Amino acid sequence: MALSDLIAVERNDDGVATVLEILRSEFGDRVQTGHSIREQHGHTTTYLPNQMPDGVVFPESTEEVQKIVRACAAHRVPLIPFGTGTSLEGQINAPGGGISLDTSRMNRILAVNAEDLDCTVEPGVTREDLNRHLRDTGLFFPIDPGANASLGGMASTRASGTNAVRYGTMREAVLSLTAVMADGEVVKTGGRAKKSAAGYDLTRLLVGAEGTLGVITSLTLRLQGIPQAISGGICPFPTLEAASRAVIATIQMGIPVARIELVNALQMKAINIYSKLDYPESPCLFLEFHGSDAGVAEQAELFGMIAEEQGGGQFLWTTVAEERSRLWKARHDAYWASYSLRPGAKGLSTDVCVPISRLAECVAETEADIAENGLIAPVVGHAGDGNFHTLVLMDPDDPAEIARVEAFVARLNRRAIAMDGTCTGEHGVGQGKAGFLRHELGHGVDVMRLIKQVLDPHGIFNPGKTIIG
Repeated sequence: MALSDLIAVERNDDGVATVLEILRSEFGDRVQTGHSIREQHGHTTTYLPNQMPDGVVFPESTEEVQKIVRACAAHRVPLIPFGTGTSLEGQINAPGGGISLDTSRMNRILAVNAEDLDCTVEPGVTREDLNRHLRDTGLFFPIDPGANASLGGMASTRASGTNAVRYGTMREAVLSLTAVMADGEVVKTGGRAKKSAAGYDLTRLLVGAEGTLGVITSLTLRLQGIPQAISGGICPFPTLEAASRAVIATIQMGIPVARIELVNALQMKAINIYSKLDYPESPCLFLEFHGSDAGVAEQAELFGMIAEEQGGGQFLWTTVAEERSRLWKARHDAYWASYSLRPGAKGLSTDVCVPISRLAECVAETEADIAENGLIAPVVGHAGDGNFHTLVLMDPDDPAEIARVEAFVARLNRRAIAMDGTCTGEHGVGQGKAGFLRHELGHGVDVMRLIKQVLDPHGIFNPGKTIIG
């Protein structure tokens, strides 16, 4: 099934016109209908077609979100929550038009409880904003997907990133949240306690729901102490499989690595071109260790021994902050660097995740698949979790090439699922992965659909996403 077949939703033009009139009377110039802003809010960072909403509204409080939800529910108009627009699977597209609810003005940090290592924020706060605010407290928020995403969006897509191997994902980071449901009522899913056995886990139900069950209006997040010492470095390997085996050995030995990132030779070439560096153009691991001065040195030395056993080159590591920042800036820019390999191309960024013991096998088969089909698709991954990405570069005006790329993505997803993995470790489902969810979850998709029907009976929240197969 082509990805473009997954995005049709019936329009309700009369309802949209009525809701826009209601919202204009309530919010004035905080309702925008210009073409450029609507196009921005239908933006997707993949090749999926841009599907614009009919209007964009900028609420500033939970009460205002309630008014917007009630208007859309009364007139059966789609409502698509919007954070910063960095999602990768078409989550913010508006296939049936409707209203984009932009949370960027809901950007207050409501409380920081340093003694309890938690904070409460509105959904429009970005992860970089939060960490700047926390700088003098000795705490930080560790979930780092690369982009400066909003925390509401990160919760909605159950984001993770380079630090997930040590600190977990948004699933672990969100202690509780508040959300406006389809009837306009506010649900608070819990307090600040570190654990609870009280009832269904509504927090986890809404974290990862991609805006299909409600609109998140605040989050209580788990924080971490800033480590005393940090070391980081890069290590080359003769093959991607050897690098993957080094990752597996590192995790299985219990070395508390904070970041362990895998890139293949093609990705290293792109990084060198884009960031003007001279790293070896071979498969490499980027690593970072957190702890005491003695601890990070010991961890780096242990990893160096593992790398040597797997045929790796010299592990060059440092505790100098400026050198580490340069290293991780290059890693975070890998997405944009990839486009230097084929200027003018569009990219289809996809990710899968497998049990750590199957990582080397899955990566090796994927690289062989890429080569056999003549694709340009660098590989990069949060390897400590068994999670890796490919960015397939292609000509969006070449139907034959698009079909070949989609076939590759389908094989990759099925390969990961067959290894007891998942079709998406962190990008989420949206439109791009919707066709693979049933293959992974089977009857579980029907259970999800029942939940959706009960909580959103008129299907106003982000229709055409996630559970359409």
